[in-house]
Amino acid sequence: MNIEGLVRELGPIDITALSESILAQEEVAWHEDHYRQETYEVHRQTETIALVFTKLEAWPEVDICKESGWDRLAEVAVPVMHEIIQRAYPPGGTIIRAMAAKLLAGGKITPHVDAHPSFHRGHRIHIPITTNQRVRFMIDGRPHQLQPGQAYEINNQKRHSVMNKGKEDRITFIFDYVPPQELGRMS
Repeated sequence: MNIEGLVRELGPIDITALSESILAQEEVAWHEDHYRQETYEVHRQTETIALVFTKLEAWPEVDICKESGWDRLAEVAVPVMHEIIQRAYPPGGTIIRAMAAKLLAGGKITPHVDAHPSFHRGHRIHIPITTNQRVRFMIDGRPHQLQPGQAYEINNQKRHSVMNKGKEDRITFIFDYVPPQELGRMS
């Protein structure tokens, strides 16, 4: 969503249970779903554990599917998402995407703007799980260092990219929340 500014800080969030659950996932879990990597060229150097995704081909109808990560992560992820929504957004909307996303050590997500119409309607929230000093999240040409234990909304309608020059993978929990007033504009 094209928000005011590049990044909106949503404040501290207790990610203890979410972080422990994501970091405890077996390596095979990161390779179960390749949809994001196959659909979006910029995400080829990432791995994903998807909880829910909307079917893009059905848009503007909101058709949400539970994915393979739902059974393993929903119990700890849903309370975190709901807490952020409760304190920062109007109630009554819909979470159309939720995932743990890993940018491999040495990997990059090349500069892009999230183009599908669903990205214009939803708030894109990032909750860093792991990072390192060599990760650079660029938005509109400006670097941002997103920290674990904090939640952020990014302006995904500005050109953005991520580079991980560190030796450790960078993991972020991401979800897209479409508020009720935006749901009403889709028909």
